[in-house]
Amino acid sequence: MEAGSIREQLYIDFHDKVFSYVYQRVRSREDAEDLTGDIFLKVYDKLDTYDNTKAAYSTWIYQITRNSVIDYYRRYKMTEEVPEELSTEKEIDEELLNDETLGELAEALKSLPEEQRDIIINRYYHGYTLQEISEMMSLSYGVTKLRHKEALFTLRSFLNRA
Repeated sequence: MEAGSIREQLYIDFHDKVFSYVYQRVRSREDAEDLTGDIFLKVYDKLDTYDNTKAAYSTWIYQITRNSVIDYYRRYKMTEEVPEELSTEKEIDEELLNDETLGELAEALKSLPEEQRDIIINRYYHGYTLQEISEMMSLSYGVTKLRHKEALFTLRSFLNRA
């Protein structure tokens, strides 16, 4: 497949996922659109360095996306800390970016206790921060953060078994 068609297919396959990930973290539509464009420029520029024996396209693009968001916070949000979930965990990995695992993800979500499932849905589907979720669910921030981490661990374990 020639480079132009690979670029086009990567954009088609990953644009919405990348934009959603970025938007949930920067909370500005304009910044998310700009950053998403920059991310795809990086992907296109680095396409000749991609090694399919080391990672799937989804993993590779996710890493570029995650690093770009961290760089954004370092560059433009000097008065704010890099969000803790960006700096300490990789909550969306290759498994969660692949469309073929959506059915498995739905099953995994069903396996979670209701409280953990609500936290995951509010965090990743509705885009709320853990602080907002803790207030909505009348939980302390620490408990919400712990339940979130437990839920992610359970989801990863479930998906790794599938």
